[in-house]
Amino acid sequence: MKVYLWDLLPYGAQFDQYKPEKYLPYPLPRSHFDPEIAARTYEQHLEAWQEMDRLGFDGVGLNEHHTTPHGLMNGPNMMAAVGAQHTKNLKFLMLGNLLPIHNPLRVAEDIAMADCLSRGRVLAGFARGLQREYRAYNIPLSESRARFEEAFDVILKAWTEETMSHEGRFWKYKDVAIWPRPYQQPHPPLYVPFTGSRETIEWAAKHDLSAVIPAFHRGLTEDMVTLFARATERHGRRLTPDRMIYFGDAYVAASADDAIREYSPWFLYFNQILWHHGSIAAPGAPPEPPPPPSTSYDYVRPENRPFAEMDREKIRQITFADVEKRVHGGQLSWGPAKEVADALIAAAEHAGCNAVLLNTCNGVVPHELFMEQIRRVGRELLPRLHAHQVTRVPYA
Repeated sequence: MKVYLWDLLPYGAQFDQYKPEKYLPYPLPRSHFDPEIAARTYEQHLEAWQEMDRLGFDGVGLNEHHTTPHGLMNGPNMMAAVGAQHTKNLKFLMLGNLLPIHNPLRVAEDIAMADCLSRGRVLAGFARGLQREYRAYNIPLSESRARFEEAFDVILKAWTEETMSHEGRFWKYKDVAIWPRPYQQPHPPLYVPFTGSRETIEWAAKHDLSAVIPAFHRGLTEDMVTLFARATERHGRRLTPDRMIYFGDAYVAASADDAIREYSPWFLYFNQILWHHGSIAAPGAPPEPPPPPSTSYDYVRPENRPFAEMDREKIRQITFADVEKRVHGGQLSWGPAKEVADALIAAAEHAGCNAVLLNTCNGVVPHELFMEQIRRVGRELLPRLHAHQVTRVPYA
């Protein structure tokens, strides 16, 4: 199996004053920003990527977020280009460029440039982003999917056609030929993270994209992969394990209790506060109106539908006792390398994924602990995972 490590690149300091209410104000004004901390954060994460490269990780997972200390990766293409100059073999799995809020021609150019600078180490992923980003960029959320799909079409044209023209709803171009083109021809491998919606799954199958499958409830994973496999077959292809990456939590320590002691404070800060920045109402404010009814999850079996939608308020209320229960109950793969490897392999086999993306250091983990975890995973876990191969998709 291939092994990637997820890196949100969060701002390198916690905001302790906001922990009691479990709420980080949005927008978070300039007075909270320390440029020295930001500069050090970038330097430390590039150092971490160098260590991952040295230890033999297949790649690092990047994303794009805006207007939040949740992640300082406003430009994943820029980070991949910079990271390529500090590493030799590490690939850059982008999950991904937020297509609806950008000019797609510029995205095509930036990815092509990063691919050339890295000599073909870019895995190009695309995503739609959060409501926070649409507000900041003044893009109607109601246009999200239409913009996403049109932007993707523009990018493929820009990469593959000798000269590209496009007459669409949101963008128009006439006789454009971008320079540079991607180093990988005709373009880098294409990925999309699944959140469970029917529209994204069927769109990915239609356009032959690979998928990143989060660690959902097992039944929901079965429903999602089954839909992806059937949609892929309708387009004359067969879904194989090399087309999917399993995205799951992992933390390596001498024991489960050691993992809980070391990592839970940072894990709790992320899940209680940082992850929800700009996505929930302030304490005392009226709750956000519920979203309109959707058919996006009508393919999910009734017993699995409670697991298909994210409940941010429930996630915010997670406690140390909840973490202990999840670790000792096997819902979080934290502990000795052999046990973590066995759990990840079982999950990857269940989903039919021949690669894993490890979510191991969220929540502003101190740099020394982040580096130590990279070394533990690289020396103790990586060889076990590399030695395994998933050969079938159970639901294909």
